[in-house]
Amino acid sequence: MESLSEDPVMADLIETHGKLTIEPADDMFRRMAASIINQQLSTASARAIRTRVFDHVEVTPEGMLAADPTELHELGLSESKVEYLKNVADAHQTRGYSVAYFEGMTDEEVIAELTEIKGVGTWTAKMALIFCLGREDVFPVEDLGIRRGMETAYGLTQRDAMIEKAAEWAPYRSYASRYLWRVVD
Repeated sequence: MESLSEDPVMADLIETHGKLTIEPADDMFRRMAASIINQQLSTASARAIRTRVFDHVEVTPEGMLAADPTELHELGLSESKVEYLKNVADAHQTRGYSVAYFEGMTDEEVIAELTEIKGVGTWTAKMALIFCLGREDVFPVEDLGIRRGMETAYGLTQRDAMIEKAAEWAPYRSYASRYLWRVVD
């Protein structure tokens, strides 16, 4: 990760937070379900709702499809998030999504396929690239935490400038992203 340690700010973050890893998820559906729940929520709210859902529902495609929408609402999910979780569950079940399924695809091809699912936008697809597939060179500028981290660490406020700065970290932008999230945690 030489390109990261050459950046003095990133080098300090690495020293402060230690070595972080990027690895494929053991359970792709469970990780994608977490990303859907996390959409547009504060970290604390997302964690609370995710814990309730994961404690009360079998977090598998089959379990999510069988879950009663009313129960899911009572656990804190909006109608749209219930729909999105069921859409992702259906896609996993019908298309056979797994880490291996996406192995030969480029990041752009993965994003294109995942965003065909209603409720999966670019942000969720990029979270899947990093946290489900373990891709090492993804920069999710769509993420508020990333943008806040870039502003705090680098004083950057414009997305184009953030993307330009992140280009210096290739091919390890996913690692840089993890460090930027730590800045605002």
